[in-house]
Amino acid sequence: MARTRAATYDDQRALILARAAELFARRGFSAATMNDVAAASAVSKATLYHYFRDKRSLLAQIALAHVQRLELLVDQVRQQRLGPEAQLRMLISRFMQAYAGAQHEHRVLTEDVKFLDEAERDEVEAAERRVVTAFAATIARVRPDLKTGAKPLAMLLFGMINWTFTWLKPGGPLTHEDLATMVVQLFFGGLPAVAVSPAKRRVSTTALA
Repeated sequence: MARTRAATYDDQRALILARAAELFARRGFSAATMNDVAAASAVSKATLYHYFRDKRSLLAQIALAHVQRLELLVDQVRQQRLGPEAQLRMLISRFMQAYAGAQHEHRVLTEDVKFLDEAERDEVEAAERRVVTAFAATIARVRPDLKTGAKPLAMLLFGMINWTFTWLKPGGPLTHEDLATMVVQLFFGGLPAVAVSPAKRRVSTTALA
């Protein structure tokens, strides 16, 4: 008779993934150990191995789950059946919202995929390409005359939003929502389109460092 999973299995697994992502993001994948993950998750090492065979399988699940959530966001925005410009604006906003709640997972995705084996890395990177392709297709709908440059434009757009975890302070005066608005203004209108923020939201460079 096959073993049935405990009712708390999925919750426990999600907790371990979240704690491992935070640990890898703060300490580095190479430096963190399975003992560290078990301690951070408040489980025994035996319990940890019941859920994940090794540290690399943890990394693979963190990275793949994060990029799959981003793919789901793309699908949800597409279902809104918006015009091209409204769709692109919503995609930027939704992605920044997602990054706000998954900064550790996003750091792991951008910095540690190189530690996966080829098959695992290919699966993650294929999902990432699908996300970029979706953005490029939307950009091409906004500007059909720039269709051949849509993918480079999508990559430039991701260049603006993908690395915010390296400098944007949680709880600081600039929120991910504020930044999404700035990115939309800059992408659609260039620097002259960026509006001056109200005084209460004006941010010094030291506040972001």
